[in-house]
Amino acid sequence: MRPHDHAFPKATMDKIGGNINRRTFLKDTAVSAAALGALSLAGPLSATAASQKLRLAMVGTGSRGIGMWGTPLVEDYPDLLEFVGLCDINPERSKVAQVAIGTKAPTFTDFDQMIKTTRPDVVMVTTIDGYHSEYVCRAMELGCDVVCEKPLCTRADQAQAIIDAQKKTGRRLTVTFNARHGGSSVKLKELLMSGEIGEIYEANYDEFLDRSHGADYFRRWHAFKQNSGTLFCHKASHHFDELNWWVDSDPVEVMAHGRLNVYGHNGPFRHANCRACIFKNKCGFFWDITKVPWSMQLYVECEDSDGYYRDGCVYRSGIDIYDTMTAQIKYANGALVSYSLNAAVPYEGQFIVFNGSQGRIELRNYNQQPWQVAHDAEIRLTKIDGSTTVIPIQAEAGEHGGSDKRIRDMIFRPSGADPLKQKAGMRAGLMSSLIGIAGYTSIEEREPVRIADLVNWG
Repeated sequence: MRPHDHAFPKATMDKIGGNINRRTFLKDTAVSAAALGALSLAGPLSATAASQKLRLAMVGTGSRGIGMWGTPLVEDYPDLLEFVGLCDINPERSKVAQVAIGTKAPTFTDFDQMIKTTRPDVVMVTTIDGYHSEYVCRAMELGCDVVCEKPLCTRADQAQAIIDAQKKTGRRLTVTFNARHGGSSVKLKELLMSGEIGEIYEANYDEFLDRSHGADYFRRWHAFKQNSGTLFCHKASHHFDELNWWVDSDPVEVMAHGRLNVYGHNGPFRHANCRACIFKNKCGFFWDITKVPWSMQLYVECEDSDGYYRDGCVYRSGIDIYDTMTAQIKYANGALVSYSLNAAVPYEGQFIVFNGSQGRIELRNYNQQPWQVAHDAEIRLTKIDGSTTVIPIQAEAGEHGGSDKRIRDMIFRPSGADPLKQKAGMRAGLMSSLIGIAGYTSIEEREPVRIADLVNWG
């Protein structure tokens, strides 16, 4: 079965060939209860007057940090920025990351110490999801702008803390929604903005993951709600942001349902992790991490420092997230959305539909379907008179169909133009997270949840 760590650039590969025992090393963050103030904060980042290059520090040195925001930044923007510090609760992992990224920046286990010692302009937050808000708030309070991986937060109180901290400090916050930069997502946005189907009445977004990719979320830290906020926050945050962006309105209410059908307590046997499991010869989800050199070096060889198993058992009885979930979302402009995510189906892809006053758009994204297709994605536009146009879309080279490079360029080498409003700041990050938070809250409380009841915008 193939691994699903975020793909590393080739240069990184050349360089490097359970539950988390989470140690708190961040000081308590004091935030005010002031009103929200500026909500869209994703403008150009700038270096301090004393430096010609943007000084970057990263907290969280796992595969996402290295592969998405480490090595590519060092390789593609050496004229614009430099890493000045790397921080992780696992000192061994940050040393591996230092080599993999290709930087001589010092490593730290204490976040405050890193910021005060290295004086970065910008902090990259790529930790476990459940701790994003802590570092976002603390970085802003220590005078830094922030670029944060999705989801921006996983709990309502974290969302409120971010709102209050930004109001108090006035710092910039960018959220890295690379899905906005995918070829099919961009084309769909263009069609909706041009009014091809008129007023949006209703949409359906179906996300399906196969039993390799989907299962991998249940091997890792994501399998526990306190870490990931469930897949409603971690995985679906991309999709909720796309929906908010496409619909061009604010979500107001969410009603959701979810079940754990395949993983966790459903398994016939279980162990802490795959390597030591006595059932490996009969388990359909067995994954041999020893055959993945970068995972061995980044995770297995660093296990003793934090007790994290990258090859955790998908049947661990403590798993408390869902593998099957649906949500109904109402928007302020009247649009209605049905969303579903299933992490245990035979093949991968997306099926997205928009119905409007003047027609219908269908988007099919194919990933690993068991049949041949001519294109990576296909959009069918059907007008109200029944006429149909098919628009084939071929993915570009690069991670996530080239979208990763495009979002890095928008953040670190901006042209100034943003006709599709792809820049995502604090408000976009919060709105996406709040749908996920409302989703799992609705499941737990068995009733609709209003977004306005989760935070005080001021």
